[in-house]
This record gives sequence, structure tokens and C-alpha cells, in this order.
Amino acid sequence: MGLSDKSHHDHGSTSDHADLDSHEAAECPVMRGTMVVKTEAEEDGRVREYGGQIYYLCCDSCGTLWDASPEQYAG
Repeated sequence: MGLSDKSHHDHGSTSDHADLDSHEAAECPVMRGTMVVKTEAEEDGRVREYGGQIYYLCCDSCGTLWDASPEQYAG
């Protein structure tokens, strides 16, 4: 399996969305330090609700990890 494989989980620089405020962006609870544009996550179905809070995920791989164990990442 090479670097182009889907299992490779690298989102590059965390400053890609550094100019966005908290109304526009959120930190992925699975891949800490990775900022997520909320509207993009919503459009792509990478939003989860847990314990009355909304969480925005940076990618489908994080969605799979979240779905398996949300209590590990929430909070």
C-alpha cells in the first residue's frame, strides 16, 4: 500500500483554515489540530451529534473512527 492509498491520513498544514473564525470552522475531534470548515463538513455529511453537541469531522476516515467510538473523541 502506497501513500496514495485511502488509509493514508495526512491533511497537511493545520493552518489551511487559520483565517476562519469559530463560526466558520471547528477542530476535528478525531484528528486534533485539524481545522474543518463547517459548511463543507455539512455538505459532505461529516457532522455528528453526541451528548447534545455537534461535532465536525475532517474526513470520512475520521467519521468511521467516530462512529465506532464517539465517547472516545467527544468532549
